[in-house]
Amino acid sequence: MAKKKDTTNKVRAVDFSKYIRWFWILFVSGILVFILLFLLASWGALGEMPDHTRLENPETNLATEIISSDGKTLGKFYFNDNRTPVAYEDLPEHLVNALIATEDIRYYKHSGIDSRGTLRALLGGGGGASTITQQLAKQLFTKQVSKNKFERAFQKVKEWVIAIRLERQYTKEEIITQYFNIYDFGNYGDGIRSAARIYFNKEPQDLDIKESAMLVGMFKNSSFYNPRAHRNPIGTRNRRNVVLAQMHKYGFISKEVMDSLQKTELDLSYTPESHDKGIATYFREYLRSFMKEWVNQEKNKKPDGSKYNINSDGLKVYTTIDSRMQAYAEKAVEQHMPRLQAEFDHQNTPKRNPTAPFLELEQPEIDKLLKDGMRRGERWRILREQGKSTKEIEASFYEPVPMTIFKWIDGKPDEVDTVMKPIDSMRYYKSFLRPGMMSMDPKTGHVKAWVGGMDYKHFKYDMVKQGKRQVGSTFKPFVYATAIDQLQLSPCDSFPRSPITIEAEKYGNPEPWTVKNSDGNYSGIQTLKDALASSTNTVTARLMNEIGPQPVVEMAEKLGVEQEILPVPAIALGTPDLSVYEMVAAYSTFANKGVYNKPVMVTRIEDKNGTVLYQFTPESKDVLSEEVAYVTVNLMQGVTEGGSGTRLRHNWAVNQIEYKEIITGYPYEFDNPIAGKTGTTQNHSDGWFMGMVPNLVTGVWVGAEDRAAHFKTINYGQGASMALPIWGLYMKACYEDEALGVSKDEFEEPSNLSINIDCSVVSNDEEPEDTNLDDDIEDFSDF
Repeated sequence: MAKKKDTTNKVRAVDFSKYIRWFWILFVSGILVFILLFLLASWGALGEMPDHTRLENPETNLATEIISSDGKTLGKFYFNDNRTPVAYEDLPEHLVNALIATEDIRYYKHSGIDSRGTLRALLGGGGGASTITQQLAKQLFTKQVSKNKFERAFQKVKEWVIAIRLERQYTKEEIITQYFNIYDFGNYGDGIRSAARIYFNKEPQDLDIKESAMLVGMFKNSSFYNPRAHRNPIGTRNRRNVVLAQMHKYGFISKEVMDSLQKTELDLSYTPESHDKGIATYFREYLRSFMKEWVNQEKNKKPDGSKYNINSDGLKVYTTIDSRMQAYAEKAVEQHMPRLQAEFDHQNTPKRNPTAPFLELEQPEIDKLLKDGMRRGERWRILREQGKSTKEIEASFYEPVPMTIFKWIDGKPDEVDTVMKPIDSMRYYKSFLRPGMMSMDPKTGHVKAWVGGMDYKHFKYDMVKQGKRQVGSTFKPFVYATAIDQLQLSPCDSFPRSPITIEAEKYGNPEPWTVKNSDGNYSGIQTLKDALASSTNTVTARLMNEIGPQPVVEMAEKLGVEQEILPVPAIALGTPDLSVYEMVAAYSTFANKGVYNKPVMVTRIEDKNGTVLYQFTPESKDVLSEEVAYVTVNLMQGVTEGGSGTRLRHNWAVNQIEYKEIITGYPYEFDNPIAGKTGTTQNHSDGWFMGMVPNLVTGVWVGAEDRAAHFKTINYGQGASMALPIWGLYMKACYEDEALGVSKDEFEEPSNLSINIDCSVVSNDEEPEDTNLDDDIEDFSDF
């Protein structure tokens, strides 16, 4: 029995040693294979590996950032990647702690690969094996994660090798910063800065603990843990609470802090960053065209000879726009336009007027207007590119389709989903009144605010620079300035209000031009100051007859008017179509003592490394003597002291109650010097107000897309009702923000003023007549 037992033990000993030998063979072979895989990966045998240069400068698309004069981000240009990198110093400590506690607690103890974590994962011990460095390597250099297990294993090996190289190349802080900057948080939140701005309307350094925890929680899967997704706001909150628990587990926050924060809601302040949304959208679109022109200039190419890409090269564009003033300008538009639109809609309901809002057009003319609009629209272009015939395209405009339309709701710009025929949609949009507004420092030419419309998504056409509309009485100061310059007239010089006819042969007119006053009053005389305040047409025509239209045209050109103007007498009453941009630049010359400054929107451009690529050079020229400019400003002060701009003063709301529906609630109560001019064109199609204080000139236009759409009466359809309230609301907000330094001082009088501006020492045949709010409307029907 004993002998048999010994034999059995001997057999078992032989078998066991055999297994041990194979175990070590396989173990060593595995290690050798593992090492070989690392070597093959490092040699590039498993696929392309980034060299030193690519590790130093990873290929990431960076958005171009548009920066205001007060250091705020107005918006960005990007294609797919809305990414603007930040430095490690811009990351709050609790944000970094949240990342380490959740993703890689041994981050500062390993060199790219956490062997303990990897072994634990291989043995099924739970927990993730990927370090922050490995995840960065994946984000930067794995273009597409393979679904094949074997291919994914090779990708993993490559990521390990890259992670080790990244650790050698960068500090731990730099790796964390890159990881935050590269990650896609969804909703165009590329990188931590965009994500912080989009989800919480904050810069990264301003994030609190629970906000940081939510964003770090999204690293697990930003598509699933998306606070904006309808399916998983609760899941996002739960994931945030997991991060908070991890922060407590590793001693970054106390249990009391964790408990209190886990009970809170996400408290998002969702602020999407798209080309259609945000602040200064119309200005940003103008800037896009500016940048496209700039990058195409030969002198502005990269060192390697290629062009800069405004969507991916991370340029920084520093602008003159003040974010605070821009916000006040947009708020003023938002306050006034829905109230004005409500009255416009009330006057132009189809029940009241079957051809509304095209008041003076017959149905065939309206049909033609809409048909022309079809051919200019985006729908026509798209269908034409699809090969549709003209007949098919036109027929499509009469088929109801689902669409989202713009609408004022509770005084706010909003959208409504509806079903509508495209032809009805065209008519609907043509019934909207639209604003254009620009504000500029006359001393520097710096444009401070630019509002080209009320909603860029639905009204793409910019009414600051693109749109040109008839300017009406706002052109009259050009006539007055020319006359003062040539004839040395005083604001106290008097002219008769009597009718005047300018003969056809004098200036090559097709027929004689008889000028009318809008109030029908032709008796007595007026000083130039009173005549401009009341916008008396016959007095302006007399000045034009004295000096001729050609000098006025030349004056307008010197003042920065780019549009070609025909030298005919009727320009005295404002027949030219000009832009808000041109008008503000021209008026700024008067406020700047006769010196024209070309409007400046961009001060400098830098590349992603901070190298200055462009620095603006001021463009100035002397247009008028300081004396003539000052006298012209003094004339325009009369408009706000006793003319159609009087409503800006403190007692206007009391004395002019008939306009309470759209004006009540606008108590401007300005008592400082203001120079300005209202303008209203024929049929009340265009309303203007140009207003100036010593260091800020602002122009406002309001009207519909087509001149045939307008108010029926002058009560609402004049510049003093359509445009002036926007100016008043804007300036009131600017004055309340004392940090802006908007002047309330007198316009500086020249030391050698030789022209008399004190009309109290002049004896007139009669007292200046009271003016009403209708006097700035022009009638060109006889020309």
